[in-house]
Amino acid sequence: MANKSVEKKVFTPSEIVKELDKYIIGQTEAKRAVAIAIRNRWRRQQVKDVLREEIMPNNIILIGPTGVGKTEIARRLARLSQAPFVKVEASKFTEVGYVGRDVESMVRDLVEVGVNLIKAEKATEVQAKAEKLADERILDILIPPIRKTQTNSINSEGEEQQVNENENEAFQNKKTREWMREKVKSGEMDDRLIEFDSQVQPSIGMQVLGPFGMDDMGINIQEIMGSIVPKKRKKRKTTVKEARQLLAQEEMQKLIDMDAVQKEAIERVENSGMIFIDEIDKVAGGGKGHGPDVSREGVQRDLLPIVEGSNVNTKYGVVKTDHILFIASGAFHVSKPSDLIPELQGRFPIRVELNSLSEEDFIQILTTPQNALLKQYSALLETEGVKLSFSEDGIKEVARIATEVNEQVENIGARRLHTILTTLLDEILFDVPDKIPSDTVKIDAKFVKEKLEKIVKDRDLSKFIL
Repeated sequence: MANKSVEKKVFTPSEIVKELDKYIIGQTEAKRAVAIAIRNRWRRQQVKDVLREEIMPNNIILIGPTGVGKTEIARRLARLSQAPFVKVEASKFTEVGYVGRDVESMVRDLVEVGVNLIKAEKATEVQAKAEKLADERILDILIPPIRKTQTNSINSEGEEQQVNENENEAFQNKKTREWMREKVKSGEMDDRLIEFDSQVQPSIGMQVLGPFGMDDMGINIQEIMGSIVPKKRKKRKTTVKEARQLLAQEEMQKLIDMDAVQKEAIERVENSGMIFIDEIDKVAGGGKGHGPDVSREGVQRDLLPIVEGSNVNTKYGVVKTDHILFIASGAFHVSKPSDLIPELQGRFPIRVELNSLSEEDFIQILTTPQNALLKQYSALLETEGVKLSFSEDGIKEVARIATEVNEQVENIGARRLHTILTTLLDEILFDVPDKIPSDTVKIDAKFVKEKLEKIVKDRDLSKFIL
């Protein structure tokens, strides 16, 4: 039953590649590899129970310089498959016994993401009911309900009978509440101030000395102490609009079954969780380092059981990592994938090399994706009533300069476009509110050359600015 809810929409490999194409230019081989890996996870869950546990995920190593789309591929993939996803940097972890985070904390982080993901889904399901309950609480403040009181009276025949003293008053109260309910729903009462009791989570401060924090030990002190210390309530005075939001949040928390959320989160993490390990090349080359680098091979050995499958204690329960998909990435300028310890290499059977970006790729990156940089800057300036217009030759000139600087200074891939556009539009972004009366700003090749050519030629300056 849990398997059915792992992924709401099942994409075919070609559909996954098509979705990734909307945000990432080129890198078809990498997109195909991750698309197959995602589809294989769905296929595994359709296999009968006997064999299902035996099918292991094909973990992937993405090899390529910085800024070519490695992280973006993994991030978009997780969003597409609605899977719990965390990005970690291998260089942040240390061997057990050293001061720093241990590798198991990445699984705990993943479970935390999974719990928040399921909570958000459940919140959407109960939102309408929570809003309705919040409205009733607001109505109770605006028009308190009438409590019925019963009194005895003697009728004309001398018999005793119960009479509702304020039956008419209760009927009028009900009508008024209905009228007020409509006004609250329509937003007519949004600006009216009301006072209400709000729940306050007790804040528990605790300092942990030593290399591990409470998150690394899988202990949730807040929850433990929260169950001992009763929740406080305090008076708040806000507008009806804000009160609706706060009270709806409170009601939502009451309606969500956290035990069911935690159970479903662990199932989703185990079956469709993704961990993206960046900079894995920084812990490669074990055995060569001395001094502070001595723990690099240790990090690899600590990673090994998690990647091959082990049980990790988290504050929500034990999580099996056997079927979590691991995508590692690195530039591998200094080291090679073969410098990783052989056991870890064997756990990443699929290796994909990503291409460096060409001038044509930069032109596409600037214009094609849904979140293209030129679209972002245009949207920013539109807020000031200014239309930003890039000519075709202007876009080509930006791409040419980005390629040239990457080749001559340092190749940082598509991130070079950020630095170039920031420098190019610096004056415009600064002057727009005060000095630019025109509603259209045109950027052509001549403008780009005048603004950037001198910086590009000055090698020492370009290192710092571009």
